[in-house]
Amino acid sequence: MKKIFALIILISSIISAQENYKGTFLELKNQIEIQTIKENEFSFSTEPEKKSPMVAIAYSLLLPGMGELYGGDYSLGKYLTIADAVFWGGVIGFNIYGSNQEDNYKAYAESIGGVNVNGKDEQYFADISEYVSIEQFNTEQEKYREFESLYNEETHYWNWGDNKTRQEYRGMWSKSEGAYNNIRFAVGALILNRIISAINAVRVVSAYNKKLNEEMSWNVSVGLKKYSVNLPTSLNLNFNTTF
Repeated sequence: MKKIFALIILISSIISAQENYKGTFLELKNQIEIQTIKENEFSFSTEPEKKSPMVAIAYSLLLPGMGELYGGDYSLGKYLTIADAVFWGGVIGFNIYGSNQEDNYKAYAESIGGVNVNGKDEQYFADISEYVSIEQFNTEQEKYREFESLYNEETHYWNWGDNKTRQEYRGMWSKSEGAYNNIRFAVGALILNRIISAINAVRVVSAYNKKLNEEMSWNVSVGLKKYSVNLPTSLNLNFNTTF
């Protein structure tokens, strides 16, 4: 009888151990499945981001029209970009022309007027375009008691000989000065063009961001989930819309 009772206890222990092992195995399997499901979950969104007015301003100051292009409306910006290229062409062109004319009138003054151009300022080249000789200039200054304006005949000598020669020099000098003055206008136009573009870029970006708020945005999330060990895996689809 004792042997039978001991055998019954041994069999019961083995069955209990098998059930515990089975339960542990099922729990481990369930954890592995849950981990796999988490790895399979994914989501994506089509909601676009708003654009920054400060970035648009920076682009427009760098190159007019680029702020509008960043904001998504290049209709006016393209003309500002073209205008900027024209203004830069003007700066370069006027600078080249003015420099060439400056070289011409200085060479003319040296060869015809007997001028030593070294160390002379802009006022000197303007004065010799209005007077035939240094004697005429100094006499005029003495007449009005402008003694501080007198030129030294040894260092600032010139003599055109006649009024026609002086006028030829003045023509070259005037063309050079006119070209350099036009550079100032072109630079002013470049600055104004950037201001206009920056203002317009802010308007374009504001319109773009306002349109985003009015349009629908949507978000989709897809995932595989297992709510219970005894239930099959289900596919979840979440669809969210905002206005």
